[in-house]
Amino acid sequence: MITKPELLAPAGNLEKLKMALIYGADAVYMGGKSFGLRAFGDNFDDTELEQGIDFAHSLGKKAYITINIFPHNNDLLGLPEYIKRLATIGADAILVSDLGVFRIARQVAPTLPIHISTQANSTNWSTAQFWKELGATRVVLARELSLTDIKLIRQKVNIELEAFVHGAMCMSYSGRCLISNYLTGRDANRGECAQPCRWKYHLMEESRPGVYLPVVEDERGTYIFNSKDLCLISHIPELMDSGLHSFKIEGRMKSVHYVATVIKVYREAIDSYASSSAPFIVKQEWLDELQKVSHREYTTGFYFNKPTQQDQIYTSSSYIQTHNFIGLVKEYNPSTGMAVVEQRNNMKVGEKIEIMQPGMSNFVQTISQMFDSEGNSISVAPHPQQIVTLPMSQPVVPYAMLRRPQGGSDEHDNDNR
Repeated sequence: MITKPELLAPAGNLEKLKMALIYGADAVYMGGKSFGLRAFGDNFDDTELEQGIDFAHSLGKKAYITINIFPHNNDLLGLPEYIKRLATIGADAILVSDLGVFRIARQVAPTLPIHISTQANSTNWSTAQFWKELGATRVVLARELSLTDIKLIRQKVNIELEAFVHGAMCMSYSGRCLISNYLTGRDANRGECAQPCRWKYHLMEESRPGVYLPVVEDERGTYIFNSKDLCLISHIPELMDSGLHSFKIEGRMKSVHYVATVIKVYREAIDSYASSSAPFIVKQEWLDELQKVSHREYTTGFYFNKPTQQDQIYTSSSYIQTHNFIGLVKEYNPSTGMAVVEQRNNMKVGEKIEIMQPGMSNFVQTISQMFDSEGNSISVAPHPQQIVTLPMSQPVVPYAMLRRPQGGSDEHDNDNR
């Protein structure tokens, strides 16, 4: 019997948390309004943190809270009380990078499990052993490790290991980047990264101000720091053989559509491999699904070799996606075949759409009719979060998602929010 790893999802707000868990995540990681590394994400206020933890526990799943900034003295104000509250409301663990934060957590909430964030740059077994001896229960490994590195750490140290398997890659060493602070005054190590690694750069010679020289003078352009996104869907067997306890998906600032789609794909791939003795086959539908969400070109990162120029994108910093999220099912009446849908993007009668739902196959249909909240027949739903009713060709469940191929009406890409 193969032991399945935990599938760990990002949760940028309460809706994303619910979608991640409903679409197959075993656990979520999320941040409060302070002390985390996603200062510009929605994040959770105190009430929402408690609601998110309770929702995860109602499904028998877990919720981890990020406290992974590298704090200055004034950042420590209020931290002991915050950690004690997290323990009180039932957080399953906190993610920590800084030894000072670790020390405070041990003092004020000694039974609260601590996971060591990837920001702590754990790249060898001795570091993992050190954290274990201090009382950490899990180490989130640095992105710079190969599968061989991970296996050696697993052999040497009896501690839970977590690693990223999908999402954006940082051009710096596991996120320890100073460029944002230098260029914009926004400190990446305190949750305020401006992502200058995605900007286009030229050289300017001091005595010729205003004369910009391309860094690389050919069609490949000047996006010298712009990494491809990590994707390991084709390597589930190797990952599961490595001894990792948790497969982590990056993307707390990505959309509901992104989180649900990526989690559903990895859930199906993990379950497929764990439930069959046959050779693992990467389904084309999984690869197709991962093209539908907003992403950059994909790479396997450091897992199988040191990245080369082929793992960078030189021509553009824009995202790729083939489909747009247009609606979320709120209710479904099986006797009438009608679904109540919350609009998330302009949609019209006559459009061909795809329906994705948790634990089920996708299906395609045309919007044949649409009614507003008062029962009036309408041809278009143009208003954000407008409630409409429309017939479904197959049964659907709450949290099913409606999407259409790009090129439809008045689209707005929400996948990078």
